[in-house]
Amino acid sequence: MGSTAAVFCLGELLIDFFCTDVDIDLVEGQNFMKQAGGAPANVCATIVKLGGSALFGGKVGNDPFGHFLKRQLDALKVDTSMLMLSDEYPTTLAFVSLKANGERDFVFNRGADANFGEEDLDEERIKQFKIVHFGSATALLENPFQATYLKAMKSAKAESQFISFDPNFRKDLWKERESIFIELAIMGIALADFVKISHEELAIITGMNDVSKGVESLHRMGAKVVAVTLGKEGTWISNGFRNETIASIKVEAIDSTGAGDAFVGAMLFQLAKEAEPRKAIEDFEYLRKIIAISNKVGAIVCTKVGAISAIPTLDEVYEFKK
Repeated sequence: MGSTAAVFCLGELLIDFFCTDVDIDLVEGQNFMKQAGGAPANVCATIVKLGGSALFGGKVGNDPFGHFLKRQLDALKVDTSMLMLSDEYPTTLAFVSLKANGERDFVFNRGADANFGEEDLDEERIKQFKIVHFGSATALLENPFQATYLKAMKSAKAESQFISFDPNFRKDLWKERESIFIELAIMGIALADFVKISHEELAIITGMNDVSKGVESLHRMGAKVVAVTLGKEGTWISNGFRNETIASIKVEAIDSTGAGDAFVGAMLFQLAKEAEPRKAIEDFEYLRKIIAISNKVGAIVCTKVGAISAIPTLDEVYEFKK
């Protein structure tokens, strides 16, 4: 790829099987819809749909599901040259159904993504990227991927690359192990230039419900810029000197799946255009501008079903009316 303007995203690519039967658990569910899933893949998809370039690193099975996922990213023009197809492990599958009370019934069959090892990383190639994004929901769960992920973060720091980190907490995945998640998330935050975090994650990691105090705590850990997504309220942004809540646009939300990833993708797409992203984020007016656009991209994704299929092009973002 050679282009230092591109973004590298490391993490999981998996199949989400959504139960299309209404208000039912997985025991009773009969009908399922297959969709491409995985937060870092959604981030890559957003960057390329907006007109940027991105490379995805991860592992799927050399099976029909893995080929389906690779085809999805290839069709979008995401660089998949670091997507490994494993003969040893199957593609990771997640099964989800929704109850009327909003609770999810969730089964996770983990496979290839957990086994992305250090030997799968093309470290020399990764050094070419200006921005490296770590936003995987599954990477920190266990080795070998956990070790690979943390090593890649430390290498990016040593190379002075711009590091974006989204802890991407999933309650279903960290049952009884929340303290381990907090410990690992703090390691990532300490290395990051840009941290995107939800209000819930902020409270879990810092133990503080107050956004202002929680964000101060993240800055003390080492984060340069922190964006706390507050749903329809917008995004709280802080660079350690100034902070403000940047409003989002009002939309008729249908499905919020992938909205946070689209927000991150839009941020990184804009930052990748800067000669020095780390210097650019010191300017609070610039931050306000790119957050407003990213909020809009996230909001548009909420107006359609499906994470990747809902991502707008840049023209659609500018044309989108309230």
